[in-house]
Amino acid sequence: MAMPETTRDRIVSAAVAMTTSSGWASVTMARLAQEAGVSRQTVYNEVGSKPALAETMILEELARFLRVVEEAFDAEPADLTRAIERAVSDVLTYARANPLLHAVVSATHGADTELLPLLTTNAGSLLGVAKEVISARVVPYAPGIGASHLDPAIDMVVRVVLSHVMQPSGSPEQTGADIAWLAGRVLAT
Repeated sequence: MAMPETTRDRIVSAAVAMTTSSGWASVTMARLAQEAGVSRQTVYNEVGSKPALAETMILEELARFLRVVEEAFDAEPADLTRAIERAVSDVLTYARANPLLHAVVSATHGADTELLPLLTTNAGSLLGVAKEVISARVVPYAPGIGASHLDPAIDMVVRVVLSHVMQPSGSPEQTGADIAWLAGRVLAT
């Protein structure tokens, strides 16, 4: 049984729908309130400012991406390299069909690039959450690398995958295989 949608969920969903259809610049708190069927004050109470709403949207989308990663690791419990390959491939496949990501990355709505820094130059919270989840999934495999080197290795993989999410250079399957091959070499040493 699904949990009932909260007022906050409705507001964030409306913001995502507006962003993917008309661009982030078209999202105003008044229009968002109207779309979500709440007062403008309720929007501010639930999500705060427009920048806070942007970060909420990005972090909630990140949670969906990380569920894809966790499912990939669950499917490959005995082979870390294969788990990484599957996770990268599945994330890149998911990214290809993600309308919010496309709206953010392509900025096809004029100079509507306010969200892009949340995935690039100001991606600290996104990277921190992703690295924390990946670390928790990698450690049980007991990789042959010391803790002092494991953190930078995970950081490298997360950043490379984010780069491919933003600007793919090959098929998800080939990119997953390539990144897993590199990660496997590092984690096995």
